[in-house]
Formats: sequence, structure tokens, C-alpha cells
Amino acid sequence: MRRIKKVVSTALVAAMAATMLVGCGDSSTSSSSGKKGDDGQVTIKLFSNLTDRKNGQGLVEQTIIDEYMKANPKVKIEVEALDEEAYKTKFKAYSMSGMPDVVSIWGQPAFLDEVVEAGVLAELNPSDYSDYKFVEGSLNGYTYDGKLYGLPRNTDISVFYYNQKMFEDNGWEVPQTYDELLALADKINEKGIVPVAMDGGDGWPLCVYLADVLFKITGKDYSDAVSNAIKTGDFSAPELKQAAQLLKDASDAKLFQNGYDTQDYGAAMNLFTNGQAAMFYMGSWETSMATNQDIAEDIRTNIRVFTMPTVEGGKAAATDISAWNGGGYAVNANSEVKEEAIKFLNYMYQPDKLSKYGWENGVGLSAQDQSSYMTGNETELQKQIVDILSKSTNLSGTPINDQGTSAFKTCIESEIQSVCNGSKSVDDFLSAIGNACK
Repeated sequence: MRRIKKVVSTALVAAMAATMLVGCGDSSTSSSSGKKGDDGQVTIKLFSNLTDRKNGQGLVEQTIIDEYMKANPKVKIEVEALDEEAYKTKFKAYSMSGMPDVVSIWGQPAFLDEVVEAGVLAELNPSDYSDYKFVEGSLNGYTYDGKLYGLPRNTDISVFYYNQKMFEDNGWEVPQTYDELLALADKINEKGIVPVAMDGGDGWPLCVYLADVLFKITGKDYSDAVSNAIKTGDFSAPELKQAAQLLKDASDAKLFQNGYDTQDYGAAMNLFTNGQAAMFYMGSWETSMATNQDIAEDIRTNIRVFTMPTVEGGKAAATDISAWNGGGYAVNANSEVKEEAIKFLNYMYQPDKLSKYGWENGVGLSAQDQSSYMTGNETELQKQIVDILSKSTNLSGTPINDQGTSAFKTCIESEIQSVCNGSKSVDDFLSAIGNACK
């Protein structure tokens, strides 16, 4: 159970001035919320962070929307979709001006706590989902003060995607230790290939990488190490300093592409899917790359995956992995069509919808049990992801950047680029993020 804060962060107040960005949905209407007409027609507005509606999770989401409207002719669902960073900016603005009816959210304190305290999200009835096969503990991140405010879509794992054929052709081996990973960077760079495509421009992937390394150092003590640092504003503990230094070492070893700290998600993924990078560091939600027809066949059929290698002297084993329940959905507490919006939300999460379609489309791992949908005909990438999770001995939980307030999240996601590129020392970086907690 989370502790109730007495004051809502000024982040939401400041968001009133945020620039309203244009999405791919209908932005011409005067209200962000849906409506119910006198003729019984209902319009539900869905705000999503899934911009690609033809592949992956966006395809799954759109498939369910289309099915629901076909089964309910009096319901129209309008979608506005923005990529993640633009989404979060506009979400804050919507928090003050009026939220769409169904929204993408993240079950992490840095995102969820303030909007719940501000009364933005509708309370859900846990008993409605007793037979929805949610994985044990997956609803915890969406629960505040004992009440449920959203539903998780994914079980996310931090991974390195790699081009198996490229590795085999060059005699490269999957690294088992962090030192081997950095040594591999030299070999790959010698071939004129980018070792790891990294979205450093957005900040959060570097934070996930930092958390991944920290988990390999601390093992089961990871959560305590992070929560104690955030609570006290003191990030000077040796394990935190070591993790930050290992991230800096990766940058110094040219593990990432030139200019990675200013390049975004799409740029990083394109490097990998176009064969210019040997690896791509991202979450398991990109498992659908193996089925994406827009990616050349000789690349998509050779995408494989491994998790962060072990760190010398670290407490975590190779099977201790960085994993958490990430994105999901919630309903606007003040929606004019709240009852209808919750009906649609519950439809989305029926076990044969999001979870089943996600599996069939090779979209990572659901927060619901998917075992009954396995046929043996899955992609090799899917099988690897399932194998990694099934053999895991410990899971990290929420990444470091999402465990504090939104002020801490903003600070660490902006400061982490400075420590990576050497414009700020490790000690100054740790001091800066500590100050953001005070």
C-alpha cells in the first residue's frame, strides 16, 4: 500500500501550460471526453501511446476496438495516439483540462501517484477481474491506498536484442559478463558496425539500463537500495556509484552509437532493424519485431535476445532479470461516459482479447496468463522471451526512474545523459538526483 502524500506535486499545475500536441486521432472536437447522445449513441475517446496501428501492440489495440464497435453498433471509439514522450506531456495537460475516457497509463509511482491523488482516474472493482487470469502481483502497481485504478497490459523485461546471423558470421559470442559485453563492443566497432543501438535522447532507456546494471550488482537488495536512496536523498552508496560508473564505462567503450544521447526510440530501432547495429537495448514489448513484415526477412528471422550479463562481484545470478509490470489502461474518473468506458476496458482485458491477441501477434508478454495460447509455432524470439521468464530466479521490479516522484523522474532522465557523455561526473550526477528527492 502506498503512502498518501499531503500535497500534489506542482508538476500537474505546471502542465496547464504544456503545449498541446497533435495526435493521429480526431483533434478537431471541442472536448477531450466522449459523450452520450439522445439517440443512445455513445462516443468513447481513447488516448493511446501506441502510434503504429498496423504492427505490435497498436495492431492488437486497434483490432479490439474494431471488434467492440462491430459488436456494439451504438458505440464509436475515437483514438488519439502519440509516441511515449509526447503522450506523457499531453497527458499532464489533459489532467488539468479534461481527460479522454480511456487512457494509457504506467503502474509506477512516478506516473500514477499524482494523477490518482488529483482525482483523475476512476476506481475499478477488483472483483470484476477475478477470472481474468492476472499474474500474481501484477495489479500491485495499479493499486493505491488499497484501491484499484488501472489494469496492466504487459510483463516487461529489459533485454538486448541481437542479430544472430551477424554474430555467427563474425564469430561473436553472446557475452556472459559485463566485461565481455564491453570487450565485444571493440570487436563490433572494428567492423564499422554499431554495437548497441540506444535511445538515449529520451532518457528513460538509459535509466532502465542503469537499473538493470544496479540489479546485477545488488540482487535482492535492489529495491531497498533504490527506495532508501530516494527516501533520504542520498545516492552515495557504493553500489549506486558502481552502477553509474558501469553505465559511463559503456559509453566510454563506444557500446552505443555516436550521438545516442540525442537520438530517439525510432532512430535507435531503425539502426538495428536496418542491419546497421548488432544489438538493440529495449524492453520485451518489441518482440513483435520478429513478425513485422516491414523489417527485412533476413533480419527479422534472425533477431534473438539475451539479458544483462552478470557483473563481477555482483549479487545477482544470470537468471535474476530486470522485469516489471509496465504499461496498461485506466478510465477517466470524470468521464461523461464512465460506465461505458469501464465496460470497454473490461472487454479489452477479457482473457481472449489483449492477452490472446498479443501472444498471437508476438507482442512480448502479457500481465495475464498466456500459457493456454502457446501452440509451439511461436517465433524463436517469443520462445526465448518465455524461456527467460520461466527460468528467472528473481525479478527486479520497477526501474529506478519510476520509483520516486515525477520531479525525481524528470531529473534523473535529464541528468543521466550528462553522466554518460562525460559533461558531468558520476559524483555530481548522484548528488543532483539526490537533491531532486529533497
